[in-house]
Amino acid sequence: MKFFNFFTQEVAIDLGTANTLIIQDGKIVIDEPSIVAINRKTGETIAVGTKAMQMHEKTHENIKTIRPLKDGVIADFKAAESMIEGMIKLIGDGKKKFFTHMKMVICIPSGITEVEKRAVFESADHVDSKETYLIYEPMAAALGIGLDVEEPVGNMVIDIGGGTTEIAVIALSGIVCDQSIRTAGDEFTSDIISYMKRQHNILIGERTAEQIKINVGSALEELENPPEDYAVNGRDLMTGIPMQIVITYQEIAQSLDKSISKIEEAILKALEMTPPELASDIYKTGLYLTGGGALLRGLDKRVASKTKLKVHVAEDPLKAVVRGTGIALKNTDRFSFLIGRNDV
Repeated sequence: MKFFNFFTQEVAIDLGTANTLIIQDGKIVIDEPSIVAINRKTGETIAVGTKAMQMHEKTHENIKTIRPLKDGVIADFKAAESMIEGMIKLIGDGKKKFFTHMKMVICIPSGITEVEKRAVFESADHVDSKETYLIYEPMAAALGIGLDVEEPVGNMVIDIGGGTTEIAVIALSGIVCDQSIRTAGDEFTSDIISYMKRQHNILIGERTAEQIKINVGSALEELENPPEDYAVNGRDLMTGIPMQIVITYQEIAQSLDKSISKIEEAILKALEMTPPELASDIYKTGLYLTGGGALLRGLDKRVASKTKLKVHVAEDPLKAVVRGTGIALKNTDRFSFLIGRNDV
């Protein structure tokens, strides 16, 4: 059996709008931004992940950077393939030629269509995957934070990623009711860009907005441990000259208010759809926040005051989904909720 294992490569992939994470042999081997840089003239892939992100918004006309996923699903099929292939090569250390059998479990949003599922399967085929399974993000997140998804107990998981926010009530190895909305990290970033333009007459790029979100992002205007004010560089819209301004976390809380309200509405909608017996379980267990959005300061308190329920932020919420995908990879025979090729 060990000899056969030498010819098998098993990977669990969290194909995210913002970041792609890959687990192999129980370890996270890749944690890179979901972006690829392509030479316009030859169509060749120049860089993937961090290297491509360093080029983003700084390229000349012969190079373009593409984020192949939009709202959690593949928007650019060819770029997605070259990104997955490039990232798998990063793990391989040139050993790729020895592997004859590749097995993959890939994470997908719960609101995905059949056509979008097929696109994920086809991308996996193009990188030579012989066995491909899909798992819904909320289910992977629940596994990743250590919930027993097979028990007859209701748990609500809220996964705020880059492109989508997935809210699901899970019991007995299945999703009982869910809400998938396309308001998440990317929407927060564009809120910050438009706020800076409107309020300060300064034009900033995606990467700067992302840094603002990380350094002074907040869901509340009153925080117990407020972050320090943050200096932002951009271009003055009046004069066209580069300039710097200093912003506070209160301003960012104002700019994100509408998007966070949309997430709160979706949570309330999912709670309304929940069967009464599961609702009583959720009252006891509370809500679980995962995904990059869970790191937004004060978000747990804001959701708790809106729903009057306990809110738990997962430990290392960014990696919860990929950890759960890794658990599913090890137990593909046991979990009935995995979607195989025949189910599509």
